[in-house]
Amino acid sequence: MTAEVPSQVREALDTPQPQVLAQVRNHIGHLTLNRPAGLNAITLDMVRSLHRQLDAWAHDPAVYAVVLRGAGEKAFCAGGDIRSLYDSFKAGDTLHEDFFVEEYALDLAIHHYGKPILALMDGFVLGGGMGLVQGADLRVVTERSRLAMPEVAIGYFPDVGGSYFLPRIPGELGVYLGVSGVQIRAADALYCGLADWYLQSSQLELLDGCLDSLIWHANPLKDLQGLLATLAVQTLPDAPLLAQRTAIDHFFALPDMPAIVEQLRAVTVGDSHEWALATATLLESRSPLAMAVTLEMLRRGRHLSLEDCFALELHLDRQWFERGDLIEGVRALLIDKDKRPRWNPPTLQGLDGQRVAAFFHGFDHRGS
Repeated sequence: MTAEVPSQVREALDTPQPQVLAQVRNHIGHLTLNRPAGLNAITLDMVRSLHRQLDAWAHDPAVYAVVLRGAGEKAFCAGGDIRSLYDSFKAGDTLHEDFFVEEYALDLAIHHYGKPILALMDGFVLGGGMGLVQGADLRVVTERSRLAMPEVAIGYFPDVGGSYFLPRIPGELGVYLGVSGVQIRAADALYCGLADWYLQSSQLELLDGCLDSLIWHANPLKDLQGLLATLAVQTLPDAPLLAQRTAIDHFFALPDMPAIVEQLRAVTVGDSHEWALATATLLESRSPLAMAVTLEMLRRGRHLSLEDCFALELHLDRQWFERGDLIEGVRALLIDKDKRPRWNPPTLQGLDGQRVAAFFHGFDHRGS
């Protein structure tokens, strides 16, 4: 039996929902990424909507702060809508070129925003999602949070400011996260400095209520920090990366990717044995070219300004669709789904140092 749907309900169902929701409550601008069925993967239209709204609120004296979140319980944002970029390139269009220029401009604007931004990083925060939150003043994770820069898995490199925020994580942790693409949870996010506060997801509704009734004083950032201090914590015990920190700092400071994997494979005893072998196996499944370029990019990014890091990523983007492994990675993992990408070169042993260096030609004047 099928229920009859009233005409006004049918009309509501047929009306597309905005992919970005914007609302002001109690002097707070709330922005919600509203593609829950697509894990809130960000499109060019969403980038433009977010940037327009942030610009408007930046000049609105009635808005004191901004809260950024994703709809649904699965993801804040699982990255950029990479399928649309693949289709654009294959069709000879320019969407993929416009997307990166405008996405990076949005991410940079968040880093420099004049009012405090509170990012609620519930669920997956991957790739482009990390670009949206790492410039925020207050970054909240929950027990459902899964953070990663997983680009090397599809033959790409960690962008959206990854060349800036990853190498500024203590030691070699950021290099490890960038060239492996592994996901981390709340305790590691706090330990790495990729998040500031931990709150149980069941408390998010309470946080919303507190934000709606918050009494503002002279400093909105301090007011928000004071509220979070009553509900959240800033450290969690048993961060896995802390336990592996010594090994990570050793292996991921080695000169190049072949040396890193070779040395990981050579570990035969000790507490790091299983981790080292699992890590080596993971790295061997990634695009060798993407990992090598990522390693060089992160080491350069450690000494570059935020603006120059975005410029470097854009410099790489403009070459990568033609000369990198992204198109093959998307084909294998998202289009044909055979999960058998034909990387070029197929192994780390086939890497050509000159080919890797060539991606950075023309950018050397900015420093290294």
